[in-house]
This record gives sequence, C-alpha cells and structure tokens, in this order.
Amino acid sequence: MNSFDIETLAVRAGYDQTQEQENSEAIFPTSSFRYTSAAQAAARFSGEEKGNVYSRFTNPTVRAFENRLALMEGGEACVGTSSGMAAILSTFMALYESGDHVICSQSVFGTTKVLFNKYLVKFGLEVTFVSQTDTSEWKKAIQPNTKAFFLETPSNPLTEIADLSTISALAKANGCLLIVDNCFCTPILQRPLEQGADIIIHSATKFLDGQGRGIGGAVVGSNELVDEHVRGFMRTAGPSMSPFNAWIFLKGLETLPIRMAAHCQSALQLAEWLSLHPAVEQVFYPGLKSHPQYELACKQQSAGGGLVSFKVKGNQAEAWSVIDHTQMVSITANLGDVKTSITHPATTTHVRVEPDARLRAGITDNLIRLSVGLESIEDIKADLARGLDLLR
Repeated sequence: MNSFDIETLAVRAGYDQTQEQENSEAIFPTSSFRYTSAAQAAARFSGEEKGNVYSRFTNPTVRAFENRLALMEGGEACVGTSSGMAAILSTFMALYESGDHVICSQSVFGTTKVLFNKYLVKFGLEVTFVSQTDTSEWKKAIQPNTKAFFLETPSNPLTEIADLSTISALAKANGCLLIVDNCFCTPILQRPLEQGADIIIHSATKFLDGQGRGIGGAVVGSNELVDEHVRGFMRTAGPSMSPFNAWIFLKGLETLPIRMAAHCQSALQLAEWLSLHPAVEQVFYPGLKSHPQYELACKQQSAGGGLVSFKVKGNQAEAWSVIDHTQMVSITANLGDVKTSITHPATTTHVRVEPDARLRAGITDNLIRLSVGLESIEDIKADLARGLDLLR
C-alpha cells in the first residue's frame, strides 16, 4: 500500500482479512497458537517458517498495528511494546552495551531522564545531556565511544524544536544512530525518518490512541535495527503489547489524521488567546511566530501540534490556582486525549528530575502544560479564564 496517501494508510494498511471476511479488524486474545504437526511447530520455533508462535512476540492484532504504523512512518519494520518507556528501554537494551556513550537532549520527558540516569547507567551506558536546540553542544559532546543521539521533538513540555536535518547529518558523520521520539507530532505532522532519523519511538498511549484507553509503545525503523535487534529483545525480555491494546491503537490510527488537524487548530487558537492574557508571562507553542524555532517548526512539521505550555505571572501557588479553578479540563498528566488535560510539570511529569536539572531544562514552578482536546475552544478558554482572571 506504499502508493496510498497517509490518510488511507491510517484506515486500511497493515491488516490481512481472515476467512470470516470481516470489515473491521479482529482481535486475537490468545496466548498461543495451534500447529498442524510437530514438524510445523519445530519450523515455527526455529524461524524456518514464518507465522504465529506465541503472543509474547507474534500476534495477528499486534502485527496489524505494527505494519500500519511502519507504513505511516515510512519505515520498514515496527515493534509494538507495552508502553512508550518500554519502547525506549527495548531500543537501548537491544542496540547498546556497557561502555557505549549516548548524547541525549536535556529536554526529554522526565521519566526518560530517570531511565538513563538511574537504570541504564547500571549497565555501563554513559549519557551526556545537551541543549535540544544548540547543535554545537551535540558536536562538542561527541566522544570516540558515542553510538547514539536521542531526542524528542517537539519537547515536553516547552515544545522546543530540534533541527533534525542538522543533527542527523552530525550523527551520520560520526557513525551514530539518531533516535527520535515522535510521540507529539505523530507521522501526520512529522516523519523523522525522511529527515535523517534512524529509529522512531512512540508512546501509543498518547495521540495514536487519542482517547486515553490503553498503554502502549512502538519502535519504527529498518528491518535490521528494529525487526532483528529490537524484536529480539522484546521476544526475550517480554515488554509486549497486548492484543486488545493493539486493536485499540488500530482504531485510534483510523481517525488520527482528522484528530491531529482538530488538535492543531484548537491549540493554535488557545496559544494566541493565552499570549494576550495579562496573567500569562510566556506561551510555548511551535505554531506561534513568537516561538524561538517557529521557522524550523514550519519546515519540519505540517502544523504546531496539540501541546501548549505557558508560564503564569507568579510562582507555584499561582500556577496551582489556575489549575484548581478549572471545572471542565482534566487535571491529569496524560496527554494526546480528545479531552483537554492540564498539569504542573515541576510537581508531576518532571518531579523525579533533580531540581537543578529541571531548571536547566526550563521547567519552572510557574509553568503549566496543556494538551488541547477536541471540546469547544470557547469552553476551554472559559475554563482557563476562571483561574487566570483571578491573577490579574
């Protein structure tokens, strides 16, 4: 289906109809599969014959999700995992070893930093954190044992944009892989593989699902890197995606193009409204001309995305007051939902990051993050205004 547009791929790609001739993808909630003979069982387990073996690593519903997302991202292969963090863990455990060095953006998700600093270092992986936007820092951080660059763009929660073309060229010139978390843009707004990335990471929990129904992740890339190495780790270690969640994500992908368009339209309107509010100190949204990487965002992305962050005039107390005065918006750290959500990153998503590192990443106590949903934009504004108007 490579000749089809991405909107068609989102609806129809990656699934083989069964003999029942169903029009909607089937769920295969089975742990194991039958074989016609002992010889076939042996051939499946040895890899001589392709087919289902055990749902930890081969399941028709999970495979349909993997195939569809791979086509949408322009990759050769995809591995579904139990969560977005499992996707990151699986990638680094599969591809790297003790003594290898990774350069990572300091603007990555807080739990990603904890994974690197607290756990992967136990296995001898060395990590250096650098500015998301200053490519000279990436160049200076390169060591003889550097094997990978890792970043998410736009970043969470300040929506910093990394220059994918420049950083990918730097990575290739030094024999490194570029691994990009594309969770916030999805392949609808941005396709990093086309801009030089080697591997794409997803938290399917977010926009790919779009309705906050399940936890899952994905790794997309070449057959060699993803299908051979990352799938091999997933098969052995078992951070597997469940068939039911894979079916949920398949249904989410069907509406992803129209949902992302609606998220972006509302997010831009909200960002513009917030930038004019007297209680707001600064707004972070790639679709605003005031964004430091606005021109780069226009080059790399087809729209600004559904994530908006802003600083209120004040400190934590003022930020919490705005959050607590909402009546409709969901106070939750999840994002990518049709329901608008609001959170205070310094005390939720980034609370396990050391205070100094948090400040270096721009996560201040007066920062609020919004994931803009699909409700009436006027109702979202009115809900935020309850608290913001009190800060005037």
